[in-house]
Amino acid sequence: MPRNDVSQILRMFATAAATFFGGTFALGFLTSSISGCLTLHKRKKYGRPCGACKGIGYYSCKLCKTNGIIEWSPLYDPVVINPCVCPTCDGFRVQRCLNCLGFGFV
Repeated sequence: MPRNDVSQILRMFATAAATFFGGTFALGFLTSSISGCLTLHKRKKYGRPCGACKGIGYYSCKLCKTNGIIEWSPLYDPVVINPCVCPTCDGFRVQRCLNCLGFGFV
C-alpha cells in the first residue's frame, strides 16, 4: 500500500471520529440546556417563594455586613490589620441565597 493511501484512510477515520464525538457532545449539551430550562420553568410556575430571601434570590452579606470589605490579620496580631475584599460576596455586598440557589423559588 502506498504511503498516500494510508494517510488518506487515517484522515477519513479521524474526520469520522471527530464528527461522531462532536455530534455526541452537541446533543448532550442541547439536552442538558433544554432540561434546565424546563426545570426552571416548572419551579417558577409551581414553586413557592423562598422564605430565606423572600423570593429575591439574594440577601445582604452577613460576613462583611454589606460593607464589601473585611478586616483581616494574617496572624493573631491586632497591630497589623489589612482590609480585604469579602470572600463571601466578592465585594458586591449581597450573596446568593443558598436555600434556593439564587432562583427565588423553592
